[in-house]
Amino acid sequence: QAQLVESGGGLVQAGGSLRLSCAASASIFSSSINDMEWYRQAPGKQRELVAGITRYQSTNYADTVKGRFTISRDNAKKTVYLQMNSLKPEDTAVYYCKMSTYRNAYWGQGTQVTVSS
Repeated sequence: QAQLVESGGGLVQAGGSLRLSCAASASIFSSSINDMEWYRQAPGKQRELVAGITRYQSTNYADTVKGRFTISRDNAKKTVYLQMNSLKPEDTAVYYCKMSTYRNAYWGQGTQVTVSS
């Protein structure tokens, strides 16, 4: 069954760093994956796009994370990463990865990131 497995969330103090990872299962072919993205959803808020990266390594970021977060991908490992630096309490949310092929979009199960002040 096609799935994405996330890891790397946790509790960190403001100003700290975390690195999230999201790996696709064997049933998702590396060559079929186009965009890889990270979203987040805070309590009582809508899910929002945090960062995205195309198969050609073009990236985009939400204004709120520019200069602090870096998205990257390893196509051979079918994995997308989100390096989060200078974390703020307002970054607290459940973070979800998403991978899109021409036919489908796959979501991870979500990983909690909590930033204490």
